[in-house]
Amino acid sequence: MLQITETLAIDEAELEESFMRGAGPGGQNVNKVETAVQLRFRAMASPSLPEAIKARLAQLAGRRLTLDGEIVITARRFRTRELNRQDARQRLAELIRDAAVEPIRRRATRPTRASKERKLAAKKQRGRVKGLRGRVEEG
Repeated sequence: MLQITETLAIDEAELEESFMRGAGPGGQNVNKVETAVQLRFRAMASPSLPEAIKARLAQLAGRRLTLDGEIVITARRFRTRELNRQDARQRLAELIRDAAVEPIRRRATRPTRASKERKLAAKKQRGRVKGLRGRVEEG
């Protein structure tokens, strides 16, 4: 189980990992060992996620979400396969954790009388300053 929050977890069977050769640091190993990890999670078909989280996740995932509703995360930051696996899983958990936070709805408010008066006073003062910029009379 990949634990996301205290109440939300994803079954390991829903995650699919494939390994490939990673670019970057690794010396001679880089051409021989498949250390980079591509983690796939069928988010839109997942029974573990509520619909509201799926909708927010689709927005947050951006280019990482395929047309099939699959989130693809590629990790190649580290030289070892195990560290890259952990990195990919942490990034997926963080993405889902962000989607699990419900956005706070904005409550419409009206400006106070004092703020309207301050705005008008500032506009009048600005108008006075501009009015003083008249032409200089030649004498």
